[in-house]
Amino acid sequence: MTEVQLQEFKLEPDSELRFEVESKNEKVVLEVKSGYAELFGTELVKAKPYEFHTGAKVAVFTWHGCTVELRGKTEVSYVAKETPMVVYLNVHAALEQQRVAAEQESTRGPVTMVVGPGDVGKSTLTRILLNYAVRMGRRPIYVDLDVGQGHISVPGTIGALLVERPASIEEGFSQQAPLVYHFGHSSPGENLELYNTIVGRLAEVIAERCENNKKASTSGVIINTCGWIKGDGYKVLSHAAQAFEVDVILVLDNERLYNELKRDMPKFVKVVYLPKSGGVVERSSTQRAEARDARIREYFYGKRTPYYPHSFDVKFNDLKIYKYGSGHGPTDADDPVPAAAAAA
Repeated sequence: MTEVQLQEFKLEPDSELRFEVESKNEKVVLEVKSGYAELFGTELVKAKPYEFHTGAKVAVFTWHGCTVELRGKTEVSYVAKETPMVVYLNVHAALEQQRVAAEQESTRGPVTMVVGPGDVGKSTLTRILLNYAVRMGRRPIYVDLDVGQGHISVPGTIGALLVERPASIEEGFSQQAPLVYHFGHSSPGENLELYNTIVGRLAEVIAERCENNKKASTSGVIINTCGWIKGDGYKVLSHAAQAFEVDVILVLDNERLYNELKRDMPKFVKVVYLPKSGGVVERSSTQRAEARDARIREYFYGKRTPYYPHSFDVKFNDLKIYKYGSGHGPTDADDPVPAAAAAA
């Protein structure tokens, strides 16, 4: 019987424990022994074990100091004293000031879009800001425009979710009643017209819902985007910013993109440059594909509470197959699918 590897780390205030789980079928258990710590904005419960499996890349941060225990084999594990968390907290504080003003004036809260190239921590920053907002009693709307990863639904979709409680450590944000639009590709470049159309429609629906939900309206919107930032990718980001009428754009680790947005965005849009975390890990195209496959499997089979998908037979004559974007005809503003969609 193999002996379980045990590691204990004492973290000083404003430091971070980073570890990765790479070995196949490996499991690492994290437990806070003393003090206070959080994972991407979600507080960790003391003496409660948290499981992380193959592919996990974790950063446990503490504001006041703590002792953490790891059980299991990690590919790498170390404590970092240089982190951007204070900067991210300042961003949260600025957004919270805007929410307070929105409450007092009965106006819309901040609409924030997080942009940057691939593998700079956009999804992580989005999660941190959402968790901090919820912990302040807010109910922000989470929008995911990254069709390559699919954090709300499966890859190949965009969606929105009203966040009412901090993300679960193992499962992320509660997936009850998300609004999801199917795109069908892992990159917006596969069908720019369709992508921009459904992004515009999603923005319209969210605006309508905010009109009828004052709590959500004043809490604001936080938008995660894909890592395609050049050429047509930049045009996609600009279209999304216009569709959602964003107030704040957070640019992670790309000065060129920051300066282009400062030049092109309206004066009322505040463009802010932020550093990425040193713990961000770059992924190969193979690792990205594996992550997409794992996300799709998780969608159908579940993570902690397993689902039981099954196959069944359907007569071919009963099927109707449609192809989106088969032509260049006009689109209906009330329909996210181009009017040129044709039935096969």
